[in-house]
Amino acid sequence: MTKENVHNSRLALLLPIRCIAFTAIFIAGALITGKKVADISNWWSVAASAVNIFTILLVVLAAKKTGRNYAQLLNFRKGMLSAKKTVITVIVMCVIGMSGMYLSGLVCYGSVMPRVTLKIAAPIPFVLALINLIVLPATISFAEDGLYLGCGVNSFKNKYAAVIIPAFFYTLQHCFIPTIFDAKYMLYRFLMFLPLTVIFCVYYRRKKNPVPLMIAHAVLDFATGMLIFITSSSAQLYEKMESML
Repeated sequence: MTKENVHNSRLALLLPIRCIAFTAIFIAGALITGKKVADISNWWSVAASAVNIFTILLVVLAAKKTGRNYAQLLNFRKGMLSAKKTVITVIVMCVIGMSGMYLSGLVCYGSVMPRVTLKIAAPIPFVLALINLIVLPATISFAEDGLYLGCGVNSFKNKYAAVIIPAFFYTLQHCFIPTIFDAKYMLYRFLMFLPLTVIFCVYYRRKKNPVPLMIAHAVLDFATGMLIFITSSSAQLYEKMESML
């Protein structure tokens, strides 16, 4: 095995790290607050931002150990940004993301919009919602795509392994965001994100261009952050949303 292959195989070992980090954060949070893990699920976006920052630092250090920087790890190059391609990618990813959510809800709960969907929009303190509206979308792409595409897809020579393994862990992490130890809910989250993460990995492996994907990813999470910001500004609104499901 060449030195490069050794480095790549070590990078792939980082793929489960976010699953571990989220589980640890929610269990620790439950112990500190004296609540059940499920009762602090509304803090998932704050936990995500914290884990994002941790992941970015980890990926930067991992890349450095291989003799590369973050940009080289993800194959950033000049001229990759195309407005037309980015807009198309954002639209396609939004459609795939929404379709995955509706289909997983139908499969797991018999409804395209089950009540558990609202857990993602549960309110948090307004100031934190405002801060996270910026921090979450600003960090999510650099963290997740740096890890699952840069350290994941680029670590495997086999074309099937390069998609299947990173996409699996890319999807699996969402079972722990938030961490709720309920098999049906975790399956719901897994099926929700599986189509999107597979498309991400396939696209990146073929094009080696992370820019449209990262922008699309940031847009999706900005929309999520905005939803949390809105529900956090009005408790009555969240109650109305609950009553509609």
